[in-house]
Amino acid sequence: MDVSSSLTSNTSSRLAGLTDRPEILRQVVFVAITLLGMIGGLVGSWVGAPSWVVWGCYGAAYVFGGWYGIKESIKAFREPAIEIDFLMIVAALGALYIDAPFEGAMLLFLFSLSGVLEEYAIGRSRSAIKSLVEMRPESAQVLDDGEETETHIDEVAVGDVFVVRPGDRIPLDGVVEAGESTVDQSSLTGESVPVPKEPGDDIFSGTINESGSLEVRVTREPDESALSRLIRMVEEAQEKRAPTQQLLDRLEQPYVLGVFAMTILAIAVPMVLLNHTFEPTFYRAMTLMVAASPCAIIISTPAAVLSAISAGGRQGLLFKGGEHIETAGNTDAVAFDKTGTLTEGNTRLTELHTRDGAHVSTDGGIQSDATEDSTRATESLTADRLLALAAAVQSRSEHHLAEATVEAANERSLDIPGASGFEAVVGKGVRATVGGQTLHIGNPRYVATVLADRDIDGRETGLDAVRDLEQNGETSVLVIGEVDGRLSVLGWLAFTDTIRSDAKETIDQLRDQGIEKIVMLTGDNERVAQHTAEELGIDEVYAELLPEEKIDHIEALQERHEAVAMVGDGVNDAPALATADISIGMGGAGTDVALETADIVLMSDKLSRLPYAFALSRKARRTLHVNFAIAFGAIAIMLTAILATGLPLPLAVVGHEGSTVLVSLNGLRLLRFGD
Repeated sequence: MDVSSSLTSNTSSRLAGLTDRPEILRQVVFVAITLLGMIGGLVGSWVGAPSWVVWGCYGAAYVFGGWYGIKESIKAFREPAIEIDFLMIVAALGALYIDAPFEGAMLLFLFSLSGVLEEYAIGRSRSAIKSLVEMRPESAQVLDDGEETETHIDEVAVGDVFVVRPGDRIPLDGVVEAGESTVDQSSLTGESVPVPKEPGDDIFSGTINESGSLEVRVTREPDESALSRLIRMVEEAQEKRAPTQQLLDRLEQPYVLGVFAMTILAIAVPMVLLNHTFEPTFYRAMTLMVAASPCAIIISTPAAVLSAISAGGRQGLLFKGGEHIETAGNTDAVAFDKTGTLTEGNTRLTELHTRDGAHVSTDGGIQSDATEDSTRATESLTADRLLALAAAVQSRSEHHLAEATVEAANERSLDIPGASGFEAVVGKGVRATVGGQTLHIGNPRYVATVLADRDIDGRETGLDAVRDLEQNGETSVLVIGEVDGRLSVLGWLAFTDTIRSDAKETIDQLRDQGIEKIVMLTGDNERVAQHTAEELGIDEVYAELLPEEKIDHIEALQERHEAVAMVGDGVNDAPALATADISIGMGGAGTDVALETADIVLMSDKLSRLPYAFALSRKARRTLHVNFAIAFGAIAIMLTAILATGLPLPLAVVGHEGSTVLVSLNGLRLLRFGD
């Protein structure tokens, strides 16, 4: 079978082949004709039928049984290359030459039958693409001036609003404008429980609306929807070869040539050196050729790897290539980001304090008692005013603490002033100009580095307060105002993030699976990180890290362990994800960065899928080992039997094709892993 070509065909032909399989049906018909021709020739020779009947039956068996093998051989010659198919054609013709037409017909029948079964195995493992394509509706009920119009999804523009009723499959990605409902996202994320949706929530194409009507504003073109991107990812994953498969691809040509060389020697040596007669010598050489052909070896890897990719997809887990399945199976150390990975990522502002003596001028300037200008009218800095000023600066930042600050200000319906000159110091803090004055918002490292050489009124008071808050597991930052070049601590903000409900159980399961080391790499402060690690039972904690500093710790882990996995949200963790042996992204259903940067994506944003990912990878590796044992073992046994006892060609054919079918079916067992 030309496994290589079957695995690297282009996307459109694969999708067409999945929705309409006439080629497979044609192969089945050819196999049936080959079987009938083989049986007809054998029975005809037994009952003394006319020779034209016997040879007509065998002729049909040879033509239809060898049709696809000849096609693939001709295609390979043009490269130029020699495929396994050519070995089988030569062996069948050799059997015919020595007046053993039944053995040749039997070889072609079993070879073509195993080819159909291999195609079935690969087709089953690729059925994820077909099911994903079928999940996408062709039209949407677009709302225009209060009236609904059925519109093909390719004609729906970003910004249009469509209506989804209970039981409808959602056609496009968008955000809920009106209505409340629950949505079954299991087909996309693997979540078994429907997810509540209300105005402002994201919604994804291919999922099913359950209980209420929704009006949804389109946010992505059809080709950029979560479902479309997932389809592309699955397609690409199935084309990326695992390391073992890459090795086999490189060895296939020399192996096939080696089999031909062995066959020639098996003919020449006995005849030239031992004076054996031609017919039995040639018969044994053909038997050796069949037995040594590597069909089962070649199909071992794709049968297992593609099945594992499909099994993971049904569980909300996307492997972006076969190589990642093999690597994940070797993982013995896991590094976690904290925020958004071990925690929910829904950081909330929990405490807000102004420093005694801080004032704000009525024209927007910021002062303290030490810097107060008597020419300005001032008032004490209130908590709401401090929050509004902090939100003005943070509104320009995408950091999770900044988002929590702005959200808290909006919840209090505060008037957030404009800000200009925004600058961010990664991992430390930000600054901007508000009302003509400069505001700095940062952690103690910001104060110790960016403002190291500056006098700050209330520095120790603010730092002491921050340390006390961090002692309780809260992340804290200082708000520092700058007036006429003089700095003053205005107050401080404290934030908390909820640990994921499944984080502790996930870490326990990873330990049960044999993961030797679990570490946390975070940019958060030491006390908050230690507090989280103690609750989860993490081995090592490295806190207050800049994104690039995480690389050093990943590389240190790689020196001590076979394979290191990094789990993160795909945003600030990109350098560490790229460095790790295997990168795992959270929340792939709606997160562009996770889909693009990670090797494995947890589509449902659930850590509990992580132990399944490693378990599936290890099962796939074990399946590969079993397949190789079957394939190489069958070859070794048959070669020994041929040389020692003269194993007949029919038994070699059965052993060769039987092992090929067996490894295919063994690989298919992975499709049900975790069900």
